Amino acid sequence: MVVKSVFEKLDLKTEYVNLGEVKLLDDISTEEKQLIATELEQYGFSIIDDKKSKIIEKIKTLIVELVHQQDNDIKTNLSTYLTNHLNHDYNYITNLFSEVEGTTIEKYFIAQKIERVKELLVYGELTLNEISYLLNYSTVSHLSNQFKKITGLTPRHFKDIKSNKRKPLDEV
Repeated sequence: MVVKSVFEKLDLKTEYVNLGEVKLLDDISTEEKQLIATELEQYGFSIIDDKKSKIIEKIKTLIVELVHQQDNDIKTNLSTYLTNHLNHDYNYITNLFSEVEGTTIEKYFIAQKIERVKELLVYGELTLNEISYLLNYSTVSHLSNQFKKITGLTPRHFKDIKSNKRKPLDEV
């Protein structure tokens, strides 16, 4: 809605405005493009118009969706998942991602999975075994080792720290 309002404010006609994408009805000048960029920056948005940046953003979006959407089948192979959605060779995708982001797709994927583990631990609705299964870890031990490697804490310690920060109402 914010992006749409910026284009309306600048009296630029759009065919559609979707999450992360705007299609204009007419071509715009360099000056108009700069004006759009300036207006969008006020709201924390930026224009991504080169092909490589678009692919990188799409990779990140696909990985976040894969890890964080509850009904997603995370058991699919990451390389297959990305190549099917991006229509590019996996070697090209991984090399581009590493070149631009300075990290591998696999490390980014693991970081997203660990963030999801943290989220699920804080909610406290699932056991570590259930979280391990949900995020397609081969064993709870594998999840715990990866969690500790990334965060420096065991999942149990992380959960204890989070729960110790809250006091019962009668102790406030």
